[in-house]
Amino acid sequence: MPVVQLADGELNYLLEGPAAAPVLLLSNSLGTDLCMWDEQIPAFTRHFRVLRYDTRGHGKSLVTEGPYSIEQLGHDVLALLDALDIPRASYCGLSMGGLIGQWLAINAPERLQRVVLCNTAAKIAGPEVWNPRIETVLRDGPAAMLALRDASIARWFTAEFAVAEPAKVKVVTEMLAATSPQGYAANCAAVRDADFREQIASIQVPTLVVCGAQDAVTTPADGRFMLERIHGAEMVEFHAAHLSNVEAGAVFSQRVLDFLSA
Repeated sequence: MPVVQLADGELNYLLEGPAAAPVLLLSNSLGTDLCMWDEQIPAFTRHFRVLRYDTRGHGKSLVTEGPYSIEQLGHDVLALLDALDIPRASYCGLSMGGLIGQWLAINAPERLQRVVLCNTAAKIAGPEVWNPRIETVLRDGPAAMLALRDASIARWFTAEFAVAEPAKVKVVTEMLAATSPQGYAANCAAVRDADFREQIASIQVPTLVVCGAQDAVTTPADGRFMLERIHGAEMVEFHAAHLSNVEAGAVFSQRVLDFLSA
């Protein structure tokens, strides 16, 4: 896969779709990689030049010493756009990717056309959730990632989807098991420390908030919090848990395309 050389390592990416089409940038969740968007690619590439990448610490991208910050991850996105000579793009990020999207919309709105914030929140949990997880992952390494993989099924998917679509569930949860423990812990710290509750009212980029009705990680209430504060924002709620793009599949893709093409 192609890479962009950052100051401290390589950022892995894929660029697909018609060369003349507008660019849509996809950003993965904590513990996944760019393949989490595979189901969207056939639909999205009919309308967009789709750029997806492995966030620092994930997939085939660089793993540097942590902790990371969402600001740092946002600057990685800007460096990726600069390296590929993309002045502006639409953006769709899920969970941690949604935090990066909020940072970009607040700090670099001139680079964005439209923003889709999926299964995310202005503040995702607190140190009481993240610190024990960071400690466990750094202590136990790959064994901790395997335990997280098994625990993630209930967080990421509804019970009925996990039973009905075990192959789709396995593909995504294996991404978590394969994630670098160092990279995962460093990104947990970035999510822990991110808090945009006081800043999101400054967002002027057209925004769609996507929620999963059964998402216990970033709830519909978190979505409504953003909806009420981001001027002109829209919100959609799917029958899904945390990974709504996987669980809602085609209807997710269509709703996002409708918003991006409006």
